[in-house]
Amino acid sequence: MSIKADKWITRMCREHKMIEPFEEKQVRKGQISYGVSSYGYDIRVGTEYKIFTNVNSTLVDPKNFDNRNFVTINADHCIIPPNSFALAATVEHFRIPRNVLAVCVGKSTYARCGLIVNVTPLEPEWEGILTLEISNTTQLPAKVYSNEGIAQLLFFESDEACETSYKDKSGKYMNQPGLTLPKL
Repeated sequence: MSIKADKWITRMCREHKMIEPFEEKQVRKGQISYGVSSYGYDIRVGTEYKIFTNVNSTLVDPKNFDNRNFVTINADHCIIPPNSFALAATVEHFRIPRNVLAVCVGKSTYARCGLIVNVTPLEPEWEGILTLEISNTTQLPAKVYSNEGIAQLLFFESDEACETSYKDKSGKYMNQPGLTLPKL
């Protein structure tokens, strides 16, 4: 990037509506931060969670996913059981330009508490609400705060557009409107 990264992100969000809603500065005020950071954008987790449970003794199969593997809650926070995980959606909607790749990584505040956000790419021309997987690696219950920062997107801009984008290949998670379970 030839311009400062934070200015690039702001420009891309204004011109391409890359992130909506968009915060031009980091918001903290007693919250886990979100908004533009030095070289990325700190994203927020929404209020809907699907917490993994083995209460129904179902099989976890990505080709034939059983919704009974989860308990769904909508709340201002989520308690993830020990050695378990939850799925959640971001507050933000994304429109990744054809010459950009974004990588989602967890924030250190949660990592220091044993909570890991799965590293995932947002491919060129992918659009939608991002589904996050939040793992609790500890032996204790762990709390996640809704509408606060959960992970950071790092952006990589190419000099030219990719040959085949996520949109071109009709990716199965294109335009997901919210928390989306595995698809085949």
